[in-house]
Amino acid sequence: MPGPAQNNGPHQCLSLRRRSSSHQDAPRAHQNPAISITENVLHFKAQGHGAKGDNVYEFHLEFLDLVKPEPVYKLTQRQVNITVQKKVSQWWERLTKQEKRPLFLAPDFDRWLDESDAEMELRAKEEERLNKLRLESQGSPETLTSLKKGYLFMYNLVQFLGFSWIFVNMTVRFFILGKESFYDTFHTMADMMYFCQMLSVVETINAAIGVTKSPVMPCLIQLLGRNFILFIIFGTMEEMQNKAVVFFVFYTWSTVEIFRYPFYMLSCIDMDWKVLTWLRYTVWIPLYPLGCLAEAVSVIQSIPVFNETGRFSFTLPYPVKIKVRFSFFLQIYLIILFLGLYVNFRHLYKQRRRRYGQKKKKIH
Repeated sequence: MPGPAQNNGPHQCLSLRRRSSSHQDAPRAHQNPAISITENVLHFKAQGHGAKGDNVYEFHLEFLDLVKPEPVYKLTQRQVNITVQKKVSQWWERLTKQEKRPLFLAPDFDRWLDESDAEMELRAKEEERLNKLRLESQGSPETLTSLKKGYLFMYNLVQFLGFSWIFVNMTVRFFILGKESFYDTFHTMADMMYFCQMLSVVETINAAIGVTKSPVMPCLIQLLGRNFILFIIFGTMEEMQNKAVVFFVFYTWSTVEIFRYPFYMLSCIDMDWKVLTWLRYTVWIPLYPLGCLAEAVSVIQSIPVFNETGRFSFTLPYPVKIKVRFSFFLQIYLIILFLGLYVNFRHLYKQRRRRYGQKKKKIH
């Protein structure tokens, strides 16, 4: 006999089920059913084997309102699921045209929807649609990750090319000119070094806003320390620009970076070149102290120059009237310089230890 039917409110589909009368003969129930809709009437006819043997099961159901004449059905072991679409999505007072419900027809309360249920479902679908639109406008997490990796890859690539240009040019000039190349390093390399060091501000910003996982303090110490040497010690004093110490400062900076930036660049595309990784976590061990020493020498050499020119020196107002020389701040900076070396050296040592530290053996 026909089983439960669902009148699911304003939704577009109606669902009816025609169940087999015998579980034991279920696999043979409702073989090749004839299901059609003509003049808004559902016609069902099928042959099945039940408790009384082979029988023909048949019924006709006239709907309350217009439906589409293309029913869809699915056969299972115990029933036939029939889905009929309404022509107009609206609420029906009942399923059939006749006011009295047929005896064989019963609602399926597991799938029943009243007006409040339908409104909640429609609201949930609307929220889902709005969330989908919001995600599309903001970009999916995968898209944002790809954009971030692309941005970091390009940043590290540009820095690598800049410092590589400095390193290669300084090396070639040294082999061609020898020690004479020491004294015009600033005039030949300063523009590119200015560019790379100003761009390195982005690196500190990335760490501060969480684009990268690097701690902010080591990045900030390196940024301020290098830019102080480049812009204040070398950039403002022509007397310092012709000194050999400029060569050693620029050379140690660029040597460190031609291994660091390609390592970060390959990390953005999930590549690990073991030789490059080892160099990135190793070359700083001799180069950072040498770079710090070269910076300290440049500061020491600049002290008499600043004293002689009086640049950046000032006199305290009346009644103190004491002249404060800029060399006093340079002496303080020398102390800060070596403290900064300790902070960065400690940070890099921890990174190397995490990467290459001895793994603890499991105790069986």
